[in-house]
Amino acid sequence: MKRCTTVVIPVAILLVAIPAIGQTLADRLLTLRPQWEAALEKGDAGSVRQAVDGLLQKDAQSVNASDYNEMYALTSVRNFGARACVLDGDWEAAVAMLRAAGKSATDNASRAHATLDPIQKQHEERLAQWKKEVADQEQRLKGLEAQVGMTEAQLKTRQQLKVALDERNKAIQHSEVSLKTIEGILSRLGEDKLLFDKSEAEWNGFIAKEKLEIAQAGSVGKFVSDKLEQVKSDDAKPRFDRLAYGRRLRKLDSSNVDCQRFVNGMMGIEDPPEAQAKAKPNLSKRRRKN
Repeated sequence: MKRCTTVVIPVAILLVAIPAIGQTLADRLLTLRPQWEAALEKGDAGSVRQAVDGLLQKDAQSVNASDYNEMYALTSVRNFGARACVLDGDWEAAVAMLRAAGKSATDNASRAHATLDPIQKQHEERLAQWKKEVADQEQRLKGLEAQVGMTEAQLKTRQQLKVALDERNKAIQHSEVSLKTIEGILSRLGEDKLLFDKSEAEWNGFIAKEKLEIAQAGSVGKFVSDKLEQVKSDDAKPRFDRLAYGRRLRKLDSSNVDCQRFVNGMMGIEDPPEAQAKAKPNLSKRRRKN
């Protein structure tokens, strides 16, 4: 099992705790992210799914598509939803969420390029011009300072050149920082698009492989029973992966009591007394038979 890659409290409390007025989706995500991460770490997929669905229903349609920060936040929210779906054993819902996240990432990258490419080009053109001016001014300054006994006018020119060079070098530095920022944004957005496309393809592959293995096993029940034994014995794997796959098996065969018991155990939930009684042999009856 692999995590989707890129957050417990009931959704009503989460949303009430954050006033909607004046807050963007990016603002909300800053507050929600650590809560959702903590919830997923505990294994609480349901609360995160509910919170993500509530947030998407409320804000997804109103996100400003030309604001790459807001679109990035929307993509991140959907990524949390996909991770929660995987942890909940709902691979099909995870694929749908990844597909939506991928579309958001693609749209965001395209719009960011449309906005930032002209700005990037402008910075590059200005940098080339300014660096040429700086080279010329430095040459003039060097020539002046090489002279012995400068006139008052030359001294004034030298001072003006120094001030101009200082201002121009600051502008160059600012422009170079802006270029790096733009390059970083565009690179990150492009990487996100590729990541979600890859993740969606991987999970579709897992689902297809699962269907094939179920057919080979002869029945869903047999497949689930066999896989459950593997998951039980494979305690070297991370808890997230084992719990997620246990829930996947439970989703495939909800009648499998051992599967539910395994999931409960991973969550630290004890079986109810009646279930424990069914699981234990009746020793008194055995003694009477003997």
